[in-house]
Amino acid sequence: MKIDVFCHILTPRFNEKRLAMAPPAMNLAARIKTMPAIIDLEERFRIMDRFEDYVQILTVANPPVEIIANPEDAVEISRIANDEMAELVTKHPDRFVGGVACLPMNNPDAALKEIDRAIKDLGLKGVQVFTHVKGRALDHPDFLPIFEKMAEYDLPIWLHPGRNAKFSDYPAEDGSLYDIWHIFGWTYDSTAAMTRLVFTGIFDRFPDLKIITHHLGGLVPYTYGRIIQGYNKVGKRSEEGRKLLDRLERHPNDYFKMFYADTATNGSVAALECGVRYFGPDRVLFGTDMPFDSEGGSVFVGETIQTIEEMQASEEDKQKIYEQNIKRLLHL
Repeated sequence: MKIDVFCHILTPRFNEKRLAMAPPAMNLAARIKTMPAIIDLEERFRIMDRFEDYVQILTVANPPVEIIANPEDAVEISRIANDEMAELVTKHPDRFVGGVACLPMNNPDAALKEIDRAIKDLGLKGVQVFTHVKGRALDHPDFLPIFEKMAEYDLPIWLHPGRNAKFSDYPAEDGSLYDIWHIFGWTYDSTAAMTRLVFTGIFDRFPDLKIITHHLGGLVPYTYGRIIQGYNKVGKRSEEGRKLLDRLERHPNDYFKMFYADTATNGSVAALECGVRYFGPDRVLFGTDMPFDSEGGSVFVGETIQTIEEMQASEEDKQKIYEQNIKRLLHL
């Protein structure tokens, strides 16, 4: 099996509700037209059939519900998304081996209740959160109970970048140019969120917590030398720096290695090999970002499979990445 752990969908009632609630400036309807597989099951199945033994774990597509809706409405559309996700998994078990819950993160108390409902009643296999909640970092105390609850369930948190075009490239500007916020900014966004979680002591508190990062852990695998040497210098530079590191039981680099990472490198074998070497083959999962490519889904799946086949790794390690690691994490 090739189990795609990070692909996206918009279910019918959920999509209808979010289009009705979203500000017109978000222009969500226009984005859907370029990728019919995100809402059209038959088109999705046609793409999936091009790849042997290919199945999916479903996550709701960006943007997060807290950007679209107020705290009360976010609860409603999250419940709709999760109900429909569970229905899809039940109806098409040969296509979808699991679903990931959508959470109203602008309503943390309701999000905790929705975790229980999604996992206990609907049988969903984890939750998705974004790298910030309307500008608030994930290490904010309001969100700690969500991490605690997922550690108790021993199921993963899917971490998706949340940066958008309003995040300016420079302080003197009002927004991002040239799609920098997405093409480059998302990898930074994931890295920043991972770092904030590391220094809040999330893995000291919950050592078995499972967090799956999109796009192979952001910038972390490629900058691990700076992580090691940079924080070594921070610890020697000042009393404040020593106190920062003393908050942790281990070096920050050890905690970055505790994240899981998907294979969505958009066709780069070198990047994939770097990430597998950093995280290790037991913590890398097959994920494609389908259907967000220029052809509406097929390119990312095909390229990702090709990069795995071409990278220097044993067949045993490739099978871990394709299916065994996620089966272990989800207790399948």
